[in-house]
Order: sequence, then C-alpha cells, then structure tokens
Amino acid sequence: MARIAGVNIPTNKRVVIALQYIHGIGQQKAKEIVEKVGIEDARRVNSLSDAEVLQIRETIDRDYLVEGDLRRETSMNIKRLMDLACYRGLRHRKGLPVRGQRTHTNARTRKGPAKPIAGKKK
Repeated sequence: MARIAGVNIPTNKRVVIALQYIHGIGQQKAKEIVEKVGIEDARRVNSLSDAEVLQIRETIDRDYLVEGDLRRETSMNIKRLMDLACYRGLRHRKGLPVRGQRTHTNARTRKGPAKPIAGKKK
C-alpha cells in the first residue's frame, strides 16, 4: 500500500483516482501530478515502482498544499474572519450559512436538526 502525504492510497485503483483520496487534490491536480511525473493514465497504483511513488510524493510536497497544512490554513482563515468580526466571521461564529443562502427554510446542514418550539400546540 502506497503512503503519500500521510494518507494510505488504495492500491487497486488508477493513479489519478487514488491521488484524489488526499485532502486538497482533486481531479485536475491529480491529472497535473501524473503528467509531471510522466505516468500513463491507465496505470494502477499496485503497478507503480517505488521510484515512481517517491517521485509523486516529492512532487506533491514541493508544489501543492495538502492535508494538515491545508486544513490548518483554512481554519486560520476562518479564525481570522471571526476575530475581525466582519459579516462572514459573525456567520461562522453563529453557525449559519456564510454565502448568502436563505435561512427561513432550509439551511439544515449548517443549523443542525430542527428544534421544536415549546408551547406551540393548539
């Protein structure tokens, strides 16, 4: 099993798909990495040599922000907004949608399950 950026990537999948298991690498970045290293699209992870896995690992470490560093940067950006007390920061603080969605109905993912209001019978 190949371990890249602290993540065990699945061995029986194609390299482009397997790289997407790393937080911060999507379809486009995975294709870029495979192109840079010079691996065919159809190759599977279990057919990669140790040298190729090492090349992929070095490319990701050198050129991309992934996993813990990316999560840390994202959380620091949110914390900065909250400290500034700007509108977006206040929405983060209250646990409401940040990007202008309606909250009269919906927004359940952000607000959590509906809470019944006592004394509304009759």
